[in-house]
Amino acid sequence: MSGWAAGPALALTAGDKVPALGLQASDGLAVMPEGGWRAVWVDFWASWCGPCRQSFPWLNQMHERHRSAGLRIVGISLDAQQRDAQAFLQQVPARFAIAFDPAADSGRAFDVKGMPSAYLIGPDRRVLLAHRGFRNDDRPELERRIQSALA
Repeated sequence: MSGWAAGPALALTAGDKVPALGLQASDGLAVMPEGGWRAVWVDFWASWCGPCRQSFPWLNQMHERHRSAGLRIVGISLDAQQRDAQAFLQQVPARFAIAFDPAADSGRAFDVKGMPSAYLIGPDRRVLLAHRGFRNDDRPELERRIQSALA
């Protein structure tokens, strides 16, 4: 199922301030480092998530297409076992930064209700877009929202 941030489906919605995350991503930076980016796409995923397998190739495309314009993409695995996440990444490689949160503290901070759950966050650390699920039909609107955040 896919949904645009409306009602109780996502705890954080457009305009909300993002909680601090004490996670470091695979590129050695904090998930949301200070400065140097115009927007961050935070994508919560898990190895057992079917729609996540569809979203990763698209996220790779968005990373390649928009990183020079200031987009940072970080996928946060909420798998309890990092080896499960690593096995997923061997099958579905990510060219964007990955963070592992086996305790799922970040998922609780964002009150993630389903996988994948994604948040487009501006440099003021406010949510620009909250989205749950992933369908190929979502791609054009999601990319439009990314482009708007980078303009």
